[in-house]
Amino acid sequence: MTGAHNLRGAILALVAMGVFATHDVVVKALGVHYSAVQIVFFAALLSFPIVSVILLNDASEASLRPRHPWWVLLRTVCTVITGVSAFYAFSTLPLAQVYVILFSSPLLITILAIPILGERVRARRWAAVIVGLIGVLIVMRPGQSALSVGHLAAFVAAVCGATASVIVRRIGSDERSVVLLLFPMVGNFLAMGLALPFVYRAMPVEHLGMMGVIAVLGLIGSFLVILAYRAGEAVIVAPMQYSQILWATAYGYFLFNERPDMATGIGAGVIIASGLYIVFRESRIGASGHQPVIETRGRTETVTTPRSSVLQRVLRGRTDPTS
Repeated sequence: MTGAHNLRGAILALVAMGVFATHDVVVKALGVHYSAVQIVFFAALLSFPIVSVILLNDASEASLRPRHPWWVLLRTVCTVITGVSAFYAFSTLPLAQVYVILFSSPLLITILAIPILGERVRARRWAAVIVGLIGVLIVMRPGQSALSVGHLAAFVAAVCGATASVIVRRIGSDERSVVLLLFPMVGNFLAMGLALPFVYRAMPVEHLGMMGVIAVLGLIGSFLVILAYRAGEAVIVAPMQYSQILWATAYGYFLFNERPDMATGIGAGVIIASGLYIVFRESRIGASGHQPVIETRGRTETVTTPRSSVLQRVLRGRTDPTS
């Protein structure tokens, strides 16, 4: 690809990360009033009409029966946990802290790719993983500051999101795209619907509208990621996800009076450097058999931010490409 194509891809990815950050700001604003369960439920409910229209493009896939039912079930469970955990973390922690912890996902993907994909990870990538996890400890500071449920929720979201991503890499080549897109959404709707009566609070119409904004922004961000990867090389586009920390810092400062402390800044630098090294290392010929981090394509998957490679398959009406 030419430099112009890579520049376009990078710019599209930067805009996508800005859209995702705005999505998270709305989640945080609603989190002051409502449980993460209620936010996820209504975000899933309001996403259904949009996704249903998208699925009409994939008429070749009439069956909803998974070809890999246990992997699909595990991915669905992971996606449900990821969504409610991430939304809770955004509601209770400074935006920058949540992003820094979620940035550990590429490190976790590298580890999980060993047992699930049979990926071979050599010493240099192991060193990057270890350094990156040290960065997570710097941010969370166990023993030096009180760890909240929000910190745990953010890390659980990173672990479950990484697991869901690696599962797609394992089964994505022959699993139906409609299954990969629809099952997590239905799983979120059912699980959150069962829990909703215990946490429900009545909503004014403007808050319901904000729930719809979350659904729309999540899908717009995912579409922009698709366009970014079509325009530029993955090794150029993938690192743009780290720009979310800039959006988070700006939004946190101006809207929520949040000021990242030194430990968060240092930890972010360590984690981002480790993640970038892994991305560039995977891009080298022969260094990685599956490129699990590069092919994650986007940020942690939730009910409102479906995996971009799956969404792209549905839009193209394809049934057999690798995710």
